[in-house]
Amino acid sequence: MSQTASFSFREPDPSRPSFSQLMIEPQVLTLPADALRSLLIYNLLFPLAFLALLPGLFLRMMRRGNYRAKFGQRFSIYSAADRRRFAEGEWIWVHSISVGETFLALKLAREIHGLAPDQRIALSVTTSTGFAVAQVQACEWLEVLYNPLDAPWITRRALDVVNPQRLIFIEAVWPNLLAGAKKRGIPVAFVPRLSPRSERRFRRFRALTGPIFRLVDTLAAAEPEDIARWTSLGVREERIRVTGNPKFDGGAGNPERTAGFRAFLRECGVLDEAPIFLAGSTFFGEERIVAEVFCELRAEFPKLFLIIVPRHAERTDEVLADLRPLGFRIARRTIAPQGAADALLVDTTGELRDWYPLATVVFMGKSLTSTGGQNPVEAVMAGKPVVFGPHMENFAPIVGRWLAAGAAIEVKDSTELREQAAALLRDGERRAKLAGKARGIASAHEGATLRAARVVMGK
Repeated sequence: MSQTASFSFREPDPSRPSFSQLMIEPQVLTLPADALRSLLIYNLLFPLAFLALLPGLFLRMMRRGNYRAKFGQRFSIYSAADRRRFAEGEWIWVHSISVGETFLALKLAREIHGLAPDQRIALSVTTSTGFAVAQVQACEWLEVLYNPLDAPWITRRALDVVNPQRLIFIEAVWPNLLAGAKKRGIPVAFVPRLSPRSERRFRRFRALTGPIFRLVDTLAAAEPEDIARWTSLGVREERIRVTGNPKFDGGAGNPERTAGFRAFLRECGVLDEAPIFLAGSTFFGEERIVAEVFCELRAEFPKLFLIIVPRHAERTDEVLADLRPLGFRIARRTIAPQGAADALLVDTTGELRDWYPLATVVFMGKSLTSTGGQNPVEAVMAGKPVVFGPHMENFAPIVGRWLAAGAAIEVKDSTELREQAAALLRDGERRAKLAGKARGIASAHEGATLRAARVVMGK
């Protein structure tokens, strides 16, 4: 039996300016004094922070590979072909960061293209993994590029080349790029994610961050509760619309790709009827916990198969070293199966959603040994029951509704994870009820991507 969420999306107040007015009219060529002060402090601190973070950034780039391709775009150095491309037609700039944000940005871009098919979309990303995910979708109306560093002279050159009609930030705003767009009268929209940790930081430094947030022309909030949170951080209330969370919209996977994954499992000796314990988007330490739980579960469920999908594929060697002492046979997604295996390590990026339909029970990562959690809705939309640790802060609203309705399971440690996974593996009816309830609650977000697209486009 499904259960629907108990909130509705906020309708426009006719007494307030329409979003088409807010998005078309804000020709603010001179920034407010408080915003200029915030930018001055930010620009004084940015070089110091960048230099401090630089070694870690280079290390991640080296581990992820392919960092040399279009490297100059990070400094707004564009090829002649890029410049010719952006000189043609009108462009909307969608600014993303890494893989998770890029999946959301791609969904939003498709809806925007449906609303404005005559305009082209420039989708920018920060990481090489995000670039690889986006580049697969590149086409005549979608160009993928790297984000410029958020220094005034660099963002100024980027705006000169792309010359967007609109700028849309996904999950995070970059102050200099935002300010540069505002100085040119370019409407700026924000589709944010506000984690409790980020909220605490913004609140602590509200005197600096508030003036930057007030530059945003429109904000597509995920939940009704977010209105008060964002207004307290500086966003004008009349510029906020609750659209639902696009990350929770359209979670179904690609059946053809899932069928290919099933064939891959058969080559690993996995029977179609064998139960599968899938750990998705895991972080450091969780792979070992899940693997040890799996070994214990196999005493009762000898045909059980384990699939581990780390959040960062570049951790593959580290994960294999951590699991090797347990002694079971591990196949890798990037290597053709060499016979029967006990577990599969998915050492690729962007495939998790299409592995979910094959699972029997799903554990959501970044919830036991780390904080914040990972998106659990894709598993639920695939009809699977989800189990997670106590740290799902980034998804607190929907997780809270699930737990209140008995639609998901929270565990505090490996012992509880083993007990709850075993109980679910024994009881198919309970699995179906959990997944059905959770899916019913998540369904309130269906259509969120289109609603967000309408908001950011001023429709």
